[in-house]
Amino acid sequence: EIYEEVGEKFNINSSKQLGQILFEKLNLPPVKKIKTGYSTNEEVLQTLCLIRPSLKKILDYRQLFKLESTYIRPFPGLINPRTGRIHTSFNQTVTATGRLSSSQPNLQNIPIRNKFGEKFRQAFIAEEGNLFLSADYSQIELRILAHLSGDPNLKKAFDRNEDIHQQTAAEIFNVLPLQLTSQMRRLAKVVNFGIVYGISSYGLARDLGISQKEAEEYIQHYFQRYPQVKEYLGQVVKKAREKGYVRTLLGRKRYLPGILSSNRKMREMAERAAINTPIQGGAADLIKLAMVNLEKRFREEELEAWIILQIHDELIFEVPERELDETRRIVKEEMEGAMKLSVPLVVETKVGKNWAEMSS
Repeated sequence: EIYEEVGEKFNINSSKQLGQILFEKLNLPPVKKIKTGYSTNEEVLQTLCLIRPSLKKILDYRQLFKLESTYIRPFPGLINPRTGRIHTSFNQTVTATGRLSSSQPNLQNIPIRNKFGEKFRQAFIAEEGNLFLSADYSQIELRILAHLSGDPNLKKAFDRNEDIHQQTAAEIFNVLPLQLTSQMRRLAKVVNFGIVYGISSYGLARDLGISQKEAEEYIQHYFQRYPQVKEYLGQVVKKAREKGYVRTLLGRKRYLPGILSSNRKMREMAERAAINTPIQGGAADLIKLAMVNLEKRFREEELEAWIILQIHDELIFEVPERELDETRRIVKEEMEGAMKLSVPLVVETKVGKNWAEMSS
C-alpha cells in the first residue's frame, strides 16, 4: 500500500531513501535538518501526517518493524527453559543519575505508547492464581523539584492535590482554569518537564513547534508563577561550578567536568545535567529505597508477592490473588513513606492479569 501510494518501491527503513521520497518526490516541507540531510524520525513523520494523513502507514510499518526485530523475534529464545520466564539484568552503575537500567533484554523499554507495543505487552502474563500489580509514583520529579526548591506555589499545588499541569497552563496562557483547553494543558506539561531537564527557549520552541520568542515567554511566565524554582536552579548551577559536582537526595555524587568548559555546548550540557541530576537522581534514590523496604516487609509479613520489574518511577509485582488487597496496601504505604519530603508522595496502583490490560 505504501509503494502504491508513492508510486515506487524503496527501502522504508532507509532514512536516505525515505527522505528522497518525502522531500523530493512528494515535495513535502522538511521539518528538521540534521548533518546528513533532513530527519525522517517519528516526530517528523507525525508532523508530516498532518499534511498527508496516508503517511501514517509508514509510521505503522516502522513501529511494527522495530517491534518485530527488537522484541518479537528474539524474545522466545530468551525464555528460561526451567522457569518459563524471561529474566532481565538490572545495572546499578551504568546511568549517570543513578537510575537502574535493564539489559539482556531491556524490559524497561518495551513500547507502550502505540497500539502494537500494547499488543506485545499482552504476551506477559501472571501465573495461574496470580495477578500483576503496578505501582507508579505520581509526578515524582516535579514533587522532588518542589521539595528541593521550596517554592511555596509549587508545594501548595501538591499539598492541595491540584493538577499541576493545569495550574502551569493557566499561568503561562494567562487564562482562568475553566478556560483551559486540553492542548494548553499538553503544552504546559512539556514546559513543566522541560524545566526539570534545564530546557532552553530554543529547545522548548523545537519541542512545541513554536517560535523561540513564544517559548521564552512561556518560561518567563512559569518562573513568575514559581520564582523560587528559578532561584533554586540558578543556585544549583552556581554550586556545581564551584564544586565540580552535584549530589542527589541520598548523597550520590555526579562529577561535571564540562561545567567550566570554554566550549559553550559542553558547558550548557553540564549545566543541564547539574539541574536534572538532583531531581532524576533523587527519584532513583527514592524508588531504590522503597524496593529494599518492600522486599524486607514482604518477608516480615510472610507474603508471597515479589518485585518482578522496575521501570524508573514504577514497580511491577506478581501477587497471589488472595494477597492482593494486603499487598496493595503495603506497597502504597512503603513507597509513599520511603522518604519524608516537604510535599506528599502519591503512588497510583493498577492490577491486571497481563502487562497490557491493567486497571485501578
